[in-house]
Parts: sequence; C-alpha cells; structure tokens
Amino acid sequence: MSTRSYGQYCGLARALDVVGNRWNLLIVRELLIGPARYRQLQAGLPGIATNLLAERLRELEEAGVIERQLDSDSNGVAYALTPWGTELRGTVAALVNWSKPLMISGPQNDSFQPHWLVVALESLLQHKRTRIPSTIGIGVDDATFAIRIDQTGPHVTRVDANALPETTFHAEPMVVLGLAAGLLPLEQAISAGVVHGDEQDLAAVFGPG
Repeated sequence: MSTRSYGQYCGLARALDVVGNRWNLLIVRELLIGPARYRQLQAGLPGIATNLLAERLRELEEAGVIERQLDSDSNGVAYALTPWGTELRGTVAALVNWSKPLMISGPQNDSFQPHWLVVALESLLQHKRTRIPSTIGIGVDDATFAIRIDQTGPHVTRVDANALPETTFHAEPMVVLGLAAGLLPLEQAISAGVVHGDEQDLAAVFGPG
C-alpha cells in the first residue's frame, strides 16, 4: 500500500488513491482529447513542474490508467488513456457540471487554453441528443472547433478555420461555457459574440432538449 494511500477498503478511497493526487485528473483531461507527447502535456498544464509531471505520469501508468504508445508523427513516445482510464470520462464530466457555480465569476487571473473546451463542452452538453444531426463551429481566441450533436450525443473536435461549418459562433470563453452550461440565455450570448450563419443552428445545439 502506498504511503499516500488512504488505507480504506472503500471504492471512493481506492479511486482517490489513484487519481486524487494534484494534477492527476488534469492529466486525464488532456488525454481525453487524445494521445499526447510529454511536451504537449507540459504545455497543456501551465504551472506543473517537469519532475512532478514525470512522477504523476509514472504513477498513472503503474496504476493502469495510462499507457505509452508510439507517436506516429514523431516516432517518439506518446501517452494515452487505457480503456479503463477512458472510463474516467464520466467522472470528469460530472465534475465539470458540478463546477458550474464556481465558473460564474469568470477567469479572473486564471490561465485558459482553448483546447480545454473539447472536454468542457462535451461534458456540459452530454445529455443532448438529436435525431437529425446538427453541427456548428465555435471560435474562441485563435482556436476553432466543430460541435456535432447527433443520436449518440455531443462530439467536439478542433478544426482549421477554413474547415468550419456554415454556422459559427465566436465569443469569449466565459460566454461559450455559460451558454453550454445553460447559465446564459441564447439571445444574451449571441449579443455578446458574433454569429455567422443561421442562429437556429445555435439553438439546435445549445437550446433545451
């Protein structure tokens, strides 16, 4: 038993023994987007020390949450979630939704990276389903994303600006997150951003239902 273990025969305690250490769930957040090399993880986790990242990756690998694989682009090592590690998606989504009251105050002096929206938007929109698929584009800072809602739920991917769907919405992160969380009415969000295309497409993705 690890010296950092709670030493309790309880599912929650055992789970926290694995993912409860500082940074562990944020590493999982990064890898829910897709496999990443060490430097990519470091860039996506502002404030983490190099030696601490290495330690946390080793802990998660030993626990069976992540694994190493060949990165086809660089022929180097990339880290990826194992099938068991991927099951943390629901846990992360639940925490993102639970955090809604904590996000109302805005970013203040906190750092923000647009790619974090992939997990955040999929989590906040997780119960959305549509018989007829709807796709819109989202622009935040210099990053652009496509959100597709279909019968299986939401799917968020980062795309090039020239590959955006016909209807796009550009706004500040707080506006996009507030809209997805249901804390900001669609009309108010639209007035705080810029829409190109049909506003009804936004309603299909962000509206009730």
